[in-house]
Amino acid sequence: MAPRAKFCKILPRLSMHLIGMVMNTQRPEWLAQMEDILETLNQGVMILDDCRNILFINSKMEEMFGLPASEVVGRNGISFYTEDERKVMAGHIERGREAGQNRFEFVLPVKDGSRLPVIISSRAFEDPDGLMFVVVTFTDISEQKQAEAKLRHANEKLEQRQNEIEEDLLLAARVQQSLAPQSLVWGGMSVEAYFHPVRTIGGDFGLVSPLDDRHLNLLVCDVSGHGIGSALVANRIYSETMTQLRSGAPLSEMLRQLNRFVMHNLGSSALLFTLAAARIDIGGRRMIFAGAGHPPAMIVTPGEEPRLLESRSMVLGGLADAVAVEAALEVDLNPGDRVVLYTDGISEVFDSSGEMLGTAGVQKFVRETALLPFGEMKQALLDSVEAWRDGPPTDDMSLVLLEVS
Repeated sequence: MAPRAKFCKILPRLSMHLIGMVMNTQRPEWLAQMEDILETLNQGVMILDDCRNILFINSKMEEMFGLPASEVVGRNGISFYTEDERKVMAGHIERGREAGQNRFEFVLPVKDGSRLPVIISSRAFEDPDGLMFVVVTFTDISEQKQAEAKLRHANEKLEQRQNEIEEDLLLAARVQQSLAPQSLVWGGMSVEAYFHPVRTIGGDFGLVSPLDDRHLNLLVCDVSGHGIGSALVANRIYSETMTQLRSGAPLSEMLRQLNRFVMHNLGSSALLFTLAAARIDIGGRRMIFAGAGHPPAMIVTPGEEPRLLESRSMVLGGLADAVAVEAALEVDLNPGDRVVLYTDGISEVFDSSGEMLGTAGVQKFVRETALLPFGEMKQALLDSVEAWRDGPPTDDMSLVLLEVS
């Protein structure tokens, strides 16, 4: 074993007074020449000999330690650490010895017993006399750690708030789903309904409502936009629509009341909505229809071209006179006829070449699927739209089908 290596083995058994005598620790000439340069650095610098004893620290290192150089120089570099910390440091020292250098995140013990988070970089080199030394730099990252802690806290708060929002959305989705149109059989007529919001909740809603024993009301409504705002407006319009239907108001008057309600109570020209409504008598032979800015409803006799029922009124919620004077029209129905109401999430979809399905495309699909038993028509129609559409839905979709017996 080399003499200096032997000294490194016995040093821990000697007093600090004897260490200087055994090692004859005069700082090498090159270190004296570098001191002025090392003092200008904004990092703590420590130079150790090959026994890992401290030969030098700069003033920045004194500041970080909270100790003067006189209380540090001559001590072993890891003597300031706890036993557990020394075990960690020993692993890093060994890796640095093998590679000749190392860089890792750890802590620096300071005078008050706390730990300063630092990045430790070390590099071994041989001086002109063939002696080995290690230069270790300590970069204070306490501000970075404080910022990270604040960011973690903020993220925890955001995650907590996100969970609360998701719970609220789930509840809102259940509430809105409870308002979705329901399939039923009533007075010799069968109704199939479908509702799908593009987000958790959406701006479409539908009604299938026999509010008395003489008439069945069908309705689909589409509020502009998507998400929470549109869903809140849609739910409010739904409530007002139910009030109008329970009062037995004619469909044309219902459109006027809904238009006034949104303009006077919700107060934003951005809250536009379209609507298509049908009222069918219990015999299924007479239907009153009223639409406002909505895609055409359709009446189809299986094997024939669907008839279009166009809206006579404009989009609601923006203009006081949006509803036409003669807003409603009467239509005769025959046994086997099927009525189709839908929102533009069905018709305003695009294929891979950018072509929109449109009313003509829906009309074609209605004609084709009307040849199927009524119970299969809804799914076949939805499947046809999905096959046409390029990608997932981008708008809320509502669909109501009725068959007259």
